[in-house]
Amino acid sequence: MIINRAMSALMLAIAIYLPSERGNAQTVREPLRIIITEGVIEPMPIALPTFATNLAADRSLARQLTEVIASDLAGTGLFRQIPPEAYISAPGGINERINFVNWKAINAQALVAGSLTTSADRMVVNFRLFDVFAESELGQGMSFEASQSSVRRVAHKIADTIYQRITGEAPYFDSRVAYISESGPKDGRRKQLAIMDYDGANLRPLTNQSTIVLAPRFSPDGSRIIYTSYETGVPNVYLIDIESGNRQSIIQSPNMAFAPRFSPNGSKVVLSLAVDGNTDIYEVEIGNRRISRLTNSSAIDTAPSFSPDGKWLVFESDRSGSQQIYVMRLERGAPQPRRISFGQGRYGTPVWSPTGDFIAFTKQHRGRFHIGVMRADGSEERLLTSSFLDEGPTWSPNGRTLMFFRETPGTDGGPSIYSVDIYGRNLRSVPTPQYGSDPAWSPQRN
Repeated sequence: MIINRAMSALMLAIAIYLPSERGNAQTVREPLRIIITEGVIEPMPIALPTFATNLAADRSLARQLTEVIASDLAGTGLFRQIPPEAYISAPGGINERINFVNWKAINAQALVAGSLTTSADRMVVNFRLFDVFAESELGQGMSFEASQSSVRRVAHKIADTIYQRITGEAPYFDSRVAYISESGPKDGRRKQLAIMDYDGANLRPLTNQSTIVLAPRFSPDGSRIIYTSYETGVPNVYLIDIESGNRQSIIQSPNMAFAPRFSPNGSKVVLSLAVDGNTDIYEVEIGNRRISRLTNSSAIDTAPSFSPDGKWLVFESDRSGSQQIYVMRLERGAPQPRRISFGQGRYGTPVWSPTGDFIAFTKQHRGRFHIGVMRADGSEERLLTSSFLDEGPTWSPNGRTLMFFRETPGTDGGPSIYSVDIYGRNLRSVPTPQYGSDPAWSPQRN
């Protein structure tokens, strides 16, 4: 079960300890475990004092750094920052001895001690992570040197390290999200491709609002985005380099091409191509533009997504009479695609998790839309959300969280981006300055 996987990972990985007295024997430290009860986790109390500085002018930068780290950790639902007014003492300099008694007194189970120094437009950030009750350091201290303008990214990297050391899970804060920024009235929306940090900061448009754009997807190295554009009047697939802004079409065809996604090694793209009124899934080699047909049916086959090892494809099709999810093996002589969704309702937009254990999807049933997950064989289906319109799930780099967009009803309604973890907890809004749809989560940055 999904909940059992989460419990096992957390119980085995967390390396914080609580003291317990056994009669008159000496103190024995037992492992602290985050226990999931009916899908609820009690957040771990963590002390995160503002990073120490030598210059008053650096305090604002240190506060920003600390606030971003705290926001990242709290946003997981696994951590609770102890309010600074509860602190009995500050940790002092990065190398000073920690008075653990003062931190135990306020029930801090983990403590972050850090410092920030600047020179010209550069900064050096150091931090250490402590297990308060074991009175020991978790891992080694780390140091980051970067421009002051990179303070948010350094904060994400520190939060990633803390998260990974305490949970044992892969990090995901130092990542980006591509999405469709929308503005204007509902019957005349202007759309453009944009990119931002995973938490909504550092927003940057990549296209103008002169044409409709849809369904962005990152390359495996995070340097390129593939998307659908209507700039010729017919939907076609384009590739854009994030840094240079250079664009190129993937397929030269008068037919409609849409719903693209990269292969795990980034050398190919799968997409839907409508030829003579029939929509099937095709594979395009980016280097030479060679096209191979992968499905061949009279149904509408679309929304393909590779398994992480590149050996399987999941997609949606109405070949059974209604919109359902299918998987197929990508090798010569492989069996026909196999249906894996059998619950009530219609299923679409499937996407394989980066860890390979789940497939996320959109489900429509009885007038409601849901974001859900299931195993690759269709078992253990779990619905995570429910609303008037939830669509377009995308996985975090570590496979623990999903983003999607939610449309509100009415003439004044519009789409907004949300995130939820794979247990259906911690539903959160992702801020964007305008309406936002079709999110796509990048890989973890280097």
